[in-house]
Amino acid sequence: MPGKRIDKATGKPVLLDKKVTNVHNFTSPFCKYALAEPERRGLMPFTAFREYGPGPVGQKPLHWFAVPSRPIVSFAGIWRPAEGRAVFAFRTTEPNLLVAPIHPKAMPVLLHDEDEETWLRASIEEAMQLVASYPAQLMRVDG
Repeated sequence: MPGKRIDKATGKPVLLDKKVTNVHNFTSPFCKYALAEPERRGLMPFTAFREYGPGPVGQKPLHWFAVPSRPIVSFAGIWRPAEGRAVFAFRTTEPNLLVAPIHPKAMPVLLHDEDEETWLRASIEEAMQLVASYPAQLMRVDG
């Protein structure tokens, strides 16, 4: 689903052609709505995720992050219905010491196995306690 911004001249929302893939601002309407209802939270399984590192446009190096002790890890996901379909995104947080040099703005919220059920079923207050950087010492970066 396209994102929205406010046109400064008219004060009206303007549709953007950019898809929402991650949400860092938990007060945004997309995130607030999804987090408030446990049935709007989900797990987004992955084996590794990638980020482009610093560098000249078109030549930024690609880095892959993984958790070697876990073949499949889950992002803290959220979703909402939109225009006859579901729109998915993952929650982000401050980067840990491994991710920050490559992507200083944010990193996905990676859930520990024991926290997945809490993310799916708990109150918004309990779920928000899981929004934290994954321990860097448990991760690996290639690239």
